[in-house]
Amino acid sequence: MLTLLAKLLHALNSDSSIRQIALAIALGFIVGLSPILTLHNIAIIFFVLIIRVHLGSFILAVGFFSGLSYLLSPVIVQVGESLLTQPGLTGFFTSLYQLSLFKLAHWHHTYVLGAFVLGATLCAPIYFISKFIIEKYRVHIMTFFEKFRIVKALKASKFYGLYSSFAGESSLSKGGL
Repeated sequence: MLTLLAKLLHALNSDSSIRQIALAIALGFIVGLSPILTLHNIAIIFFVLIIRVHLGSFILAVGFFSGLSYLLSPVIVQVGESLLTQPGLTGFFTSLYQLSLFKLAHWHHTYVLGAFVLGATLCAPIYFISKFIIEKYRVHIMTFFEKFRIVKALKASKFYGLYSSFAGESSLSKGGL
């Protein structure tokens, strides 16, 4: 877990694309809210492996939002229950349940359906919020810490040179910590 956190900090401080990190966090939000072995989570994980997103950020976001889902579980169940018990949608979900593919999706469970709907609804705001936070972090916080003498001394040390040679990234020498 510390390795993933270090990789996330490395990604935040490097020249990695802000959009890739923000998309990884947004997709990790959807996967983290619902149980891992659902059809939509498997599709999202497959999608993450195909497109170019920061995997360390995705895994860390899944872990963080999985923990957050325990706090949000009453809201998730309430959303799922309200969708499944709506008079206009009961016939729709009954017809979907007759298809084998949707039996695998487990959308007949209030928690899974609520987590999917809540995750899909909040995915875009999570993307833009995390993109904004990463941009502000890079502009203000990273430049603030680079001014300290201790950071400059650490960058000049042999340990940092050894670390940057093992990291194999030229972005570390460009100003990332």
